[in-house]
Amino acid sequence: MSQAADVILLGAPGAGKGTQAKLLSQELGILHISTGDILRAAVAAGTPLGRSAQAYMDRGDLVPDEVIVGLVGDRLQEADCADGVLFDGFPRTLPQAEALTRVLAEQGRAEPKVLAIEVGEEELVRRLSGRRTCRTCAGIFSLEALSGATACPKCGGELYQRADDAAESVAQRLRVYAAQTAPLLDYYAARGALRRVEGQGAVDEIARVALAALGAQGAD
Repeated sequence: MSQAADVILLGAPGAGKGTQAKLLSQELGILHISTGDILRAAVAAGTPLGRSAQAYMDRGDLVPDEVIVGLVGDRLQEADCADGVLFDGFPRTLPQAEALTRVLAEQGRAEPKVLAIEVGEEELVRRLSGRRTCRTCAGIFSLEALSGATACPKCGGELYQRADDAAESVAQRLRVYAAQTAPLLDYYAARGALRRVEGQGAVDEIARVALAALGAQGAD
């Protein structure tokens, strides 16, 4: 790509966003980054913003938006982001989206394309409440994939259901996500940047449709 072509990927818990982020970033030839990775790297490197973030975390506080956005801005100036990045899990709120718009403009980057992977709430609850996690290797598996197995297929460890994957918790997580994300969808739709993709079906087919929505070559 001749200029930075950034993509923001939005999707509720259970929508398959992580899987699609990996596929799309590979196909588009851009870096897949998450704020979690950026935060951990900055803390490990002891950068000024990393030390600031660490101080908040040590107190048990949420890292404020201005620190997170500052970390993202610093990361975008590194060489491996020159051709564009795929943002996974960021922005999460309207203030973060507005701050990111300012950072991208200040750095001379183009308006990002925003892809929303949409899955109905009933299906999301089914997917998330049907997940089991290994206590030993932390692998995550669907009940369908386990086909009745009661031990981890990777390491033989004990499988359990995380508290936040229980049906009641999942419903609450989805309500919180919807409340936070609806303003983001409106914001990016008003800027003409939003594309919506159905997130049910074969993984490869969803990726193909997503690439077409983004106007990527080779999406046919």
